[in-house]
Amino acid sequence: MMLTALGLMSGTSLDGVDVALIETDGKQVKAFGPSGYRPYSPAERSLLRQALSEAVNLSQRDARPGILAEAERAVTQAHAEAVAAFVAQNRMKPEEIDIVGFHGQTVLHRPERRLTVQIGDAPALAKAIHIPVMYDFRAADVEAGGQGAPFVPVYHRALANSLAREGPIVVVNIGGVSNITYIDGNDTLIACDTGPGNALLDDFMYRTMNQAFDAEGKFAALGKADEAWIARALELPFFAAPPPKSLDRNDFAALKLGDVAPADGAATLTAFTASAIARVIPLLPRRPRSWIVCGGGARNLTMLRMLRERVGSATVEAAETLGWASDAIEAQAFGFLAARGLKGLPLSYPTTTGVPMPMTGGVIARP
Repeated sequence: MMLTALGLMSGTSLDGVDVALIETDGKQVKAFGPSGYRPYSPAERSLLRQALSEAVNLSQRDARPGILAEAERAVTQAHAEAVAAFVAQNRMKPEEIDIVGFHGQTVLHRPERRLTVQIGDAPALAKAIHIPVMYDFRAADVEAGGQGAPFVPVYHRALANSLAREGPIVVVNIGGVSNITYIDGNDTLIACDTGPGNALLDDFMYRTMNQAFDAEGKFAALGKADEAWIARALELPFFAAPPPKSLDRNDFAALKLGDVAPADGAATLTAFTASAIARVIPLLPRRPRSWIVCGGGARNLTMLRMLRERVGSATVEAAETLGWASDAIEAQAFGFLAARGLKGLPLSYPTTTGVPMPMTGGVIARP
């Protein structure tokens, strides 16, 4: 049975809430619906940055001390507003949507401690939007010993299977953290985080230029990357570890560039992201033939160029060129995951998160 599913995503780059509608049975996508976006205000972004720094000390995933309670209310309100605006803009009624997939905002991801924390009050959201909400997608995976990330690979596979091209295909999502899905036919699905995405670069641009991000990579294009610094950073044990593996947004925050010109710093961090993605190639079963880039990084032309320089003869293309809605893919994925969760289908696998067996997940909050 096909479901109309609305996916919501607020990523580690803290830019806002993505909304996307799909029609799916949890195995294939019958149709893509419209998408929407509700940006965070500077005050909301500042609040979330504070929440990230305070969440470091959390030991229980349902605890909301200090600023975290305020941040959770803000996240819930922003998502409710995003859904209300989307429904109104597309002249829909809440009853036309079967399920909402609500990821929430990750503030701490420590799978080695069997702890992952996404803030956002799903029962309150369900009441506000009058639609059933599926949430808490990662908890069961982490509790079972999995990495709890990445969670989009099953959706990437559904998209890739619609392409008539020879594998292996790698879908790269460059958000705050970068992750890949390696797809080679129906049987081989491997996924992992590869390293920093836009988080280090965005934080650097914010500190040095008071800009939220490097638009189209224009600033990095003016600078020169410090290849020696990148080589040293890539010596961290994470990069040699085989998939599956995952990261917290701030796992590389301790890496300091030192006293560099802003354009050189941006070039270095952009090249670091591209180099970390390419570093996964020797860890995969076969060398990929094509790389499809989605997420915010797909709009960074300098990052795409630097990735092309590092993956040999393979093609590198932005997801948009294939007719995929790059900005909406993660939101679409959580609509897809909500449909899978409703049907008890696996959301994660041993080769995507390291979980002992294929796992379903998600909890439903009803209006």
